[in-house]
Amino acid sequence: MSLQLYFAPGACSFVPHVLLEAAGAAFEPKMVKLHKGEQYGEEYKALNPKSQVPVLVTDGTAITQIVAITTFIADNFPAAHFLPTDLLQKARVLQTLAWMNNSVHPTFTHIFMPQKFTPDAAAQATIKAHNVQLFADQLREIDALIGQAKAAGGTYAAAAYGHDHFTALDAYTLTLTRWGSIAGIDPTRFTHAWPHIQTLAQHPSIAKVIERERLQLSMMAPA
Repeated sequence: MSLQLYFAPGACSFVPHVLLEAAGAAFEPKMVKLHKGEQYGEEYKALNPKSQVPVLVTDGTAITQIVAITTFIADNFPAAHFLPTDLLQKARVLQTLAWMNNSVHPTFTHIFMPQKFTPDAAAQATIKAHNVQLFADQLREIDALIGQAKAAGGTYAAAAYGHDHFTALDAYTLTLTRWGSIAGIDPTRFTHAWPHIQTLAQHPSIAKVIERERLQLSMMAPA
């Protein structure tokens, strides 16, 4: 099976990027430079007409959307335990992953790119301010999830659902918490999530992706 992952540094594509490395998969990472508009080129749009990352190409077939891609990776690398075999546990992990992708992620989009939703500068400021507060509330929910996992004696987020293995929930927690710092939300306020992502960042597979994407866990200047 040939695999190519199209990713952009710091984007949500970090999630499958980390899973592929953690699984020990043989894959070709292909960087998409969003700031240069490469996602709008004809070659890339042939893979994903929506001009978004990530795209996972397997044996010539393109797969898009985080939940679909991460499920595909989990199913093809079962030894990594990226998803539970217990169906109820699996459903709970996927419901949280879908929430992160479909609810939390769009909140950040409203902060980072309010111009997508209105050309009016005053309205953009209102959209951004409202969504910063919403994003902080959502990050607190993620922080509480990590707290539940730790209280259950687990190491990883899915331990809150009885599955103490590294999953996409952990990779997305790192991504979203990091985005919080871009939005001006101090990640150190999250007493469960912040130590969790610091520990995750020391894992060789995750550290490799962080280095490849040239990321910092927090974009806020030290106090």
